[in-house]
Amino acid sequence: MSDKVLESAGTLHGQLQRGLGRAARRAADSAGAGEFVYDCIRRDPRWDPQCESRGLYYARLMVDLELPSGPVAEHLFDPADQSDPDDWRVELALDVLSHLVRLSRREAGLLLRRYAEEGAHWFDALDVLVELGDPALTIGLDELAAARCDDRTLGMLIPGGYNPVIETWAARQPRIAQALARRREAGRARRPAGAGARGGERTEAELLELARRQGEGSIGAIFELGRRRTLALLDLAEELLPARPSRFGGAVCRALREYGPETLPRARAWAAQRGGCEDMGLRILARYGTRQDIPFLMDELRGAVGRREWWDAANPIEGLGRLRAGEAVPLLKTAWTESTYAYLRPRILTALTRTAPHTAESYTVEGLWDCEEGVRREAVRLAPLTDETRVRLQRLHLDTAEDHDIRAAAAARAL
Repeated sequence: MSDKVLESAGTLHGQLQRGLGRAARRAADSAGAGEFVYDCIRRDPRWDPQCESRGLYYARLMVDLELPSGPVAEHLFDPADQSDPDDWRVELALDVLSHLVRLSRREAGLLLRRYAEEGAHWFDALDVLVELGDPALTIGLDELAAARCDDRTLGMLIPGGYNPVIETWAARQPRIAQALARRREAGRARRPAGAGARGGERTEAELLELARRQGEGSIGAIFELGRRRTLALLDLAEELLPARPSRFGGAVCRALREYGPETLPRARAWAAQRGGCEDMGLRILARYGTRQDIPFLMDELRGAVGRREWWDAANPIEGLGRLRAGEAVPLLKTAWTESTYAYLRPRILTALTRTAPHTAESYTVEGLWDCEEGVRREAVRLAPLTDETRVRLQRLHLDTAEDHDIRAAAAARAL
């Protein structure tokens, strides 16, 4: 979680930081919008960089506002690059440049090359260039990769499927060819049979005992208990989840996803008691809760919005949307505008379209410009057709940097 302080959501700067579609729509008519875009790229505003998207959003703004890439280069090659070990300082800038390449701004590719050659976080730039899959942008960088990467980091450069950059490099560099061969061999290797595969031969009590040992075979036992949907796994959750985070507790959470409404009584108790299982309880309530759970979910959402703890709002929003709880609409609208966690907005839009379809129309229109792919996917499907939205749908259809499914859906509606 980031401790960054964002500008007010009532300002263009604050809206751009949050990746809101309304900011992208008004940027062209707003003085100083370009400087705000550069500031966002320099001082990554994302609450959770691992989940939230901004690269395509800011790259599109740079194209729409005809912004040069020079200030991005100045950020990349600032002297702080060599003294700051935090790769998040440049991660967003590299992502923006990669999307600029996809939007036909070829000079961005030259900046990526230069940073791969000279930058402190050169591996990240190499990774981006490999992902772009254009051998013309990477001529000669195979030598850099082979010289600087050990076998482990070379393996990290190899994507799962066919990649023309790696194929070209492998033809020139024996070590890269070996890394590619290892990757392919690993993909063909069969998954070894483990405790989970033998779990069907064990009794429920034996599996539970094996899971409690938290040793070899415990993960497989947990998943076998989950496959059987035995309620004893709920007892195990109460033992493991209040303790410090572990892979065994994580396995229990994943296994419980296979369960259904039969877990509701325990989930209600967990959510109310806050004894260490409340997160799992809220997830179950979000997925299977009934209308009797609406007051509790409303209290949770009200508290999360009031505290501005946006991660805590995700499960209540999902549950209230599924239950079509109209009383949640004012809080949903506040969360849409104010949230500093853009990854929350796909859930908010889904909840709005279920609880207040007419109110949601303006949000689906705005969503066509949103930074989050999940929002754009929902917006492309549901936004009312007007002259403005038809033009936007056509642009999304023609945008080769856009997700394939969004392009296809936009094409179908833009006709």
